[in-house]
Amino acid sequence: MKKIIFYIGFILFGATIWYLFIKPHDYQVNFKAKTFPGPINQMIKTWSNTSDNSELLESGNEDLLELKQQFQFGDSIHIYTWNIIPETDSTSNVKVYAKDPEHSLKNKLTIPFSDTDFEKRTRKNLIDFNKLLNEHISQFKVRVIGEEEINSTYCACTTQTTTQFGKAKGMMKDYPLLDGFLVNNGLRLNGRPFLEITHWDRVKDSVTFNFCYPIVKSETLPQHPELTYRNFPSTKAIKAEYFGNYITSDRAWYALLDYAKDNNLKIEALPVEVFHNNPNMGGDALKWKTEVYLPLIK
Repeated sequence: MKKIIFYIGFILFGATIWYLFIKPHDYQVNFKAKTFPGPINQMIKTWSNTSDNSELLESGNEDLLELKQQFQFGDSIHIYTWNIIPETDSTSNVKVYAKDPEHSLKNKLTIPFSDTDFEKRTRKNLIDFNKLLNEHISQFKVRVIGEEEINSTYCACTTQTTTQFGKAKGMMKDYPLLDGFLVNNGLRLNGRPFLEITHWDRVKDSVTFNFCYPIVKSETLPQHPELTYRNFPSTKAIKAEYFGNYITSDRAWYALLDYAKDNNLKIEALPVEVFHNNPNMGGDALKWKTEVYLPLIK
């Protein structure tokens, strides 16, 4: 009996030491999200970038499933560690581990016995985020099609480097040049405008891209310092259809990355987007269609 009491006491002592001094977080919140990890990752970043008291802590890797975020509340700093766990191709489980490094021991002592201000603030913060996430999820649709081929074409292109969020703004900037200049100089358009990513930094969410208009090649081509002419080669790829504002068409990129991983496909993470609608004409963004491709590596 003494040995049993000793072992129980030893286990309780060890559990107490772990809980108070080793456990890496003070409070945990779990919730379900009706989308795949990419949109959650991007919405956490958008939420943080638009909050006056928040910043993301650099991870230095491309892992979409874990992020670390810091909040400043008066003289207190709260650290959120986000873990995004994909469940199906359209659902994820999100776990958020919250910690106040300066008051961690106090939180661990009081949380089991009362609903602390730290818990209340954390819950409110994450409820606010969940509302933003659900609103965002309602504003786009992604459907993965599978393997297809991107057709070759001759095209006129501009080149830009920007953030993923700034991609659509960059396209709008060059639209008058590609649409107006080419037509005014007698060139015949030969297909839908498309965007070719040539560099994607998934740590910094920055991209370099060519925004291109397919044209009928002619012997004389009007010259402009911001225009280049090139052959775009055909290539095998995996394809998705995205419906929504072009600002967030990169959500389909992440769906295709997941699809490639789930199906053991080797891809080049340089998306190509083909646009079916002109946003300048307005209308319901959920009816704007984009074909999105990730090239396959042979």
